[in-house]
Amino acid sequence: MSQDAKYYRLAARIFADFSGTIAIPVVLGALLGKWLDLRYGTSPRYLIILFILAFAFSALVVVRKAKRYKQEYERLNQSSSNLPARPADAGQSGGQPPTSNF
Repeated sequence: MSQDAKYYRLAARIFADFSGTIAIPVVLGALLGKWLDLRYGTSPRYLIILFILAFAFSALVVVRKAKRYKQEYERLNQSSSNLPARPADAGQSGGQPPTSNF
């Protein structure tokens, strides 16, 4: 697998993980809060309380996961720096990008 593909896979995993971490608790908190408000006639008290709690919970979990993904990214970066450098393409001098004909 190419090094770029490893970065893309990590990015997709981070996106999916963070999306679920943020959305699921907030949606469940809002639904539960709305149900409690309807049951006890306390509109919008439980909705607001549970929404705030779900947001705080999501923020804490995102911070923990971000630290873990940072370590994983650094390991990935380390493994890519240990690879031998790619040789310059034929016709290029000193690794300079090719000039455009436009």
